[in-house]
Amino acid sequence: MPRFSVIVPAYKVQAYLHACLESVLEQSFTDLELIAVDDCSPDASGAIIDEFAARDPRVQAVHLTENVGLGRARNAGMERATGDYLIFLDSDDTLTPGSLHAISDRLKETDEPDVLIYDYARTYWSGEEVRNQFAAQLAEDGEAPFALTDRPGLLKVLMVAWNKAHRRDFIERTGFTFPPGYYEDTPWTYPILMAADTISTLDRVCVHYRQRRQGNILGTTSRKHFEIFDQYDRVFAFLDAHPELSAAWRAVLFRRMVDHLSTVFTKRGRLPRGSRAEFLRKARAHYRRYRVTGARVPARTRLRHGLVRLGSHRTYRGLWAALRLRARARRYAATARRRSRGALLQLHYRVQLRLPVRDHCAVFSSYWGRGYGCNPGALEAAMREHVPGIRTAWIAEPRHHHTIPAGTRRLRPGTAAYWTALARSKYLVNNVNFDRRLVKRPGQVLVQTQHGTPLKYMGLDLQDRPAAARGTDFATLMKNADKWDYVLSANRHSTLVWERVFPAGYTTLEYGYPRNDRFQQATSAEVARLRETLGIPHGAVAVLYAPTHRDYRRTQRLTLDLERMLHTLGPRFVVLTRAHHFYDAPLKESSGRVIDVSDHPNIESLCLASDALVTDYSSLMFDYANLDRPIVLYPDDWEAYEAARGTYFDVREFPPGAVARSEDELTDIFATGHWAGSRSAQLRRAFRERFCAYDDGRAAERVVRRVVLGEQGGLPSVVPLEERHPAPAAAVPRQGRAALSGLQHSPHL
Repeated sequence: MPRFSVIVPAYKVQAYLHACLESVLEQSFTDLELIAVDDCSPDASGAIIDEFAARDPRVQAVHLTENVGLGRARNAGMERATGDYLIFLDSDDTLTPGSLHAISDRLKETDEPDVLIYDYARTYWSGEEVRNQFAAQLAEDGEAPFALTDRPGLLKVLMVAWNKAHRRDFIERTGFTFPPGYYEDTPWTYPILMAADTISTLDRVCVHYRQRRQGNILGTTSRKHFEIFDQYDRVFAFLDAHPELSAAWRAVLFRRMVDHLSTVFTKRGRLPRGSRAEFLRKARAHYRRYRVTGARVPARTRLRHGLVRLGSHRTYRGLWAALRLRARARRYAATARRRSRGALLQLHYRVQLRLPVRDHCAVFSSYWGRGYGCNPGALEAAMREHVPGIRTAWIAEPRHHHTIPAGTRRLRPGTAAYWTALARSKYLVNNVNFDRRLVKRPGQVLVQTQHGTPLKYMGLDLQDRPAAARGTDFATLMKNADKWDYVLSANRHSTLVWERVFPAGYTTLEYGYPRNDRFQQATSAEVARLRETLGIPHGAVAVLYAPTHRDYRRTQRLTLDLERMLHTLGPRFVVLTRAHHFYDAPLKESSGRVIDVSDHPNIESLCLASDALVTDYSSLMFDYANLDRPIVLYPDDWEAYEAARGTYFDVREFPPGAVARSEDELTDIFATGHWAGSRSAQLRRAFRERFCAYDDGRAAERVVRRVVLGEQGGLPSVVPLEERHPAPAAAVPRQGRAALSGLQHSPHL
């Protein structure tokens, strides 16, 4: 008897069916049966199912002789199911890697509940992924399993069958089946959750819910949307048959019914032309039939409830027209205000440009208005330390203001204070460019700190790389470079690249990167505190996985099955996943021993907290090498990356540590200890000698003394590599410590 019976009904989904079935069969958890039901589909869906059944004995192909609809097709699959738990998956959706392992583990942890609810994310044709907005309801805090009365907020989560695992003997004992017609999930999910004695949750995205541009059943125009009334009749019939449940849930379901009916009515394109008044009249009848006296209606939905209660299409059309007119007027007014405000701000800026430059003021920013950090952050702190009386300000979007130190003024981009700071501050510091409208005044000093050692092509070298340039205006790029007074460099390689790809009249300061000072200054106590804050278990080996972005892809894509990798490595390992800042979504949601740190404001803290780095082509490897901790490269798409972006050298031929070309190789490198072995240490030392010559912990001080205090000589001398003592890692294997210790006394490599 398999652990899971995964039931997939298929009808006119030939373009998506391969991905759906493969997402099940390629799971690291293999104790399953896949029941694929061909609902008499007129396309190649039936043939595709047969192909999968022929090559994998876990697949059962079921062919129905007539089209019966999604609900009854699922019933046909249930009749053949033998698994402990039933999992329904729509044929245009996919399971995320490792989801069945996570579901199985959670079922065991919570004593085999009747129902387990897990999370999902909507995926769009553009590649965008949006997690369920009510994910907080799936928190695993507190006792589990529980009854619905203990967690009524779960009814806010999308009421569908495919985000739940159902214990089969519970379903058979209660006799639940899917009804025919549209909205078949409604009379399935509500009664099941109310009837279940035990429920648990899994706070993990297990399903990617595809948002099709066309072809989605609920997005089609049809009178079948009227079948929603029959489905709610079935829900309330269930309550009538179970009076012990009615008192607790009738008012809740009444409100949800009205919300659902009003949603169907207001969604444009669902109801056929000429049927909207009829739908509203039927909705009014259902409102009166199932109304619960005294049921509280939230303020935000009172208008909807009022429309359903009145049931007047003319009233709705009049109100809708008034709302559209008001919205249009508001848009016009907002546009006028925005244009007027923009003109006034530029006038304000021009006035400020005529006023004296303030020698005691410095303004900083990084990464296009993100939070405090990187080289500008380290310089801001050093400037306050070494230059008494300096007043500093930081430009960032409001959501990042919490990262800015208390003694630093917070500026929001585009405000009058922002333009005043750009016009009047003597020192302008950024790791990218300021607003293109910035006028560089005589007496102002602009420091371009950069934000990494260039492995990939930069600046003018991108002119022949359209996938990476993406419409870059190179003339504007050079005009911005002409405003730079100083450019920071961490090594000779960077100096040569910057001066070639950004040809301008600036001075290069080959002093090291200020952000890396912290690696030499941090203590073991600080490392321990950071690990505790991140939730890294004591004694665990924390691997920071931080891939860079791909110019040839619109979205990020996780190519590693981290759960599978951690299952092989054992409980001592955890992985910190860090998405590139170009992406708004996490690389992978936190679950188990995978900890998402994409929103953490400080990458240096993450480096200090980790014991090893896994990356591909990210410049982070050059900074991390200053910690003298293991680095493993995973350049699994080198040819594509090189073709799209271009690199200044083949990092596989001169790596900072072991190189893995597949997931199995990567797992093996950690399983065998090679990641922290003597060969990896030798590679890292050679890499550090080439790229880490100046990052000795005093780079920020050198920059401030030269740029602000005007000191030409007498700057802090660079500490040799062999005399540096970076913050020690918290958990390095014994063989790794021995290798590192032996290497410190080895001759030059």
